[in-house]
This record gives sequence, structure tokens and C-alpha cells, in this order.
Amino acid sequence: MSHCAPCPASPAPHRATPARLLAGSAAYRRTGWALFCAGFATFAMLYGVQPLLPLFSAEFGLSAARASTVLSAGTLSMAAMLIPASLLADRFGRKPLMVGALLIGALLTLAAALTAGFGGLLLTRALFGMVLAGLPAVAMAYLSEEVEPASLGKALGLYISGNALGGMSGRYLAAVLADVAGWRMALAVLGGMGLLAAVVVWQRLPASRHFHAERANLRRLWQHSRAHLGDSGLRSLFLLAFLLMGCFVSLYNYLGYRLLQIPFSLSQSQIGLVFLLYVVGIWSSAWAGNLADRLGRRNVLWLMMAVMAAGLLLTLPQSLWLIVPGVALFTFGFFGAHSVASSWVGRRAHQARALASAFYLTAYYAGSSLMGTLSGLLWESHQWPGVAAILALLLAAALALALRLRHLQPLPVPQP
Repeated sequence: MSHCAPCPASPAPHRATPARLLAGSAAYRRTGWALFCAGFATFAMLYGVQPLLPLFSAEFGLSAARASTVLSAGTLSMAAMLIPASLLADRFGRKPLMVGALLIGALLTLAAALTAGFGGLLLTRALFGMVLAGLPAVAMAYLSEEVEPASLGKALGLYISGNALGGMSGRYLAAVLADVAGWRMALAVLGGMGLLAAVVVWQRLPASRHFHAERANLRRLWQHSRAHLGDSGLRSLFLLAFLLMGCFVSLYNYLGYRLLQIPFSLSQSQIGLVFLLYVVGIWSSAWAGNLADRLGRRNVLWLMMAVMAAGLLLTLPQSLWLIVPGVALFTFGFFGAHSVASSWVGRRAHQARALASAFYLTAYYAGSSLMGTLSGLLWESHQWPGVAAILALLLAAALALALRLRHLQPLPVPQP
């Protein structure tokens, strides 16, 4: 009986690289919705304390600058933990870290509502910032990895829109609840929103398909850090984040104190209505992202800062009819500039994008913490004209950087 010759072994099937998410696809929509909710809850919990600063001053006998440390404690500890969080994300994955950050951050917000003294409130807020750093550092890197470059500006704009809506809703809701039931109830409700968002992200966000786990490598971290900080373009974008966020938080930190005073004498709920101006940031971030995809980031970034400067000028007179549109313009310009600059970081950093995003956001939250408190000293000495003067200087420096970035040359793509 004859035997057939053995057939040659079939080659192993080739696994094609999964396609990246393209605007309009079902997976893109799920991703956008999940990260929109994550950004919403993150910034509602982080900045919901901002309209409560005058209440902390009254209850604990604090100056405006000292009360602002309730906000700064969270943003400064977040800034310090962004790079460690990016390393954890490189080791354990994007989605698990984001879900864990939201869950524990929500529990700490609930704990802050139960603290007895100012020291305990500061401690819980500092721990909150450390934990929540796992979300903003990773979300930008996740989108840069999973979304097609042509759709990245829109995706980041949607995520930042969630940030804006969360910041607006958290501030407004906290102000209204504080009038009705006190600041502790306001924090408790914000913590509940964070728990709900953690569930949404866990259920709806697709698992990473372009992520490859890496062990922490300090030598590689040093090399990538030197590369990022050695690039004049990325350096300028990081400094820009510090200046812009320092301006933005400072304006909103002390606006509430100003509007409580004569001739305005507004209530907490009425001041909360001013924070609804964030709605223009929700629109401007997505609009500026789309515009930058079409016209180029270098042609849109400086224009957004000019809009901020015009808005700042309108806040100087003692008239709500000018202050409100001025704050609206300032908010529009800020979120547009942030959307353009953050997407530029993701496009320019060809390697170690999570680390580049972490550097950007470290500068971003450091500006919020340091300038948000230092500008309070000018509020105490010179009231609103003093705050406006320091913000004008910061904006002038930011505009100079934006104009310099117009002549930035692209980095060569590294060869594999």
C-alpha cells in the first residue's frame, strides 16, 4: 500500500494590525462617549470646589489665597503623579488605570464631604489629585494610539468638550447645592457622579488594540524625557500649557469673590450661573480641533489666545453687561487653544506619547496650582485690577510662544 508524501506545513497565518478608529464608526462613537463621560466626571470632581472657595474662607477663617489651596492641593498632586501614572499605564494598560482612577477618586470625593477640619479637607483633596492623575495622562495617549490621525483632532476635541461640560456642570451644581444644603452635600453629589462615570467607562470603552505592555525602564524613561524636553516645539507646548491654565484657573478662582462684593452682591447660585459660560468651551474645543485639522495648528493657536486677551479686557469695568461676555470670550479662547495645543503634542511626539502627554499635563496642572494661588495674593492687595494685570502678562508670554510655533519645523519620523 502506497503512502502519500507528507504535506508541507502550512505557514502560520499572518495577523494584520488592527485598523485604527475612524470618525463615524461604531467603535469610535463608543470610545468618544466613554471618554466624554470620564472627562466630565474628572473635571466635575476636580473643579467643583472652585465656586465653594468663598464658603471655605467664611467657615474656616481663611484668606482667598489660602482657601484656593483646596483646589490647588488636588491639581498640584495630580501634576506630580502624571508621569508615574503614565509609567503604570505602560505596564498595566490604559483602560484598567482609567477605571481605577475614577473609582478611587470618587470615593475620596465622598470622604472629603465628611471631613471635620480644613486640614482633613486638604489631605483628601491631595490624595484625590494623586489618584485621578491616572485618567487625564492616559486618555490622551489612548486616543493618540487608537484613533486615525485624520480623526484625532475631532476625538480630542470631543474629550476636551467633556472636560469643559464637567467643569461647568460641577461648578454650577456645587454652587446651587451649597446654597440649598451646604458644601458637604455638594461634594457628596459630585462623588456620586464619579462612581457612575467609572461604571460607564468600564462597560463602554473598547480595550486597547494598539497598546503593548512595557516594564518600567528608567533608562528608557530618561532617554524619552531628554528627547521630549530637548525638542523646542514640545518645550514650547509644555510651557504654553502652564501659562494658559494658570490664566484660566486664576480668572475663575477670584471671579466669585469679586461678584460677591458690592456693586454686584450676587448669591452663590447666581455666581454659579456665570460658570455656565463653560458651554462656549464645549463648542470651541471641538470647533478649534476641526479647524486645526483643516487649516493647521500653527494658524489657529495664536488666534485663540488673541480671543482670550480680548475677553480679559472686557472684565475690567464694573459692569456685568461687559464682564459676562468677557468671561465667555476668555473661556472660548482658552478651550480652543488647549484643544489645538494638546492634539499638537500627540502629533509631534512620534514615540512615548503617553510620556509626552504626561509632560504637557504636568505643566498644565502645575500652572493651575501655582498661578491659581499666587494670583490670590494680587487679589488681596489690588483686587481685580491686580489679578487682571498678572493674567495679561501670562497671556503676552503665551502669545509670543504661539507666534514662535508658527515657524516650527516638523520632526522626522523615526525609522523602526
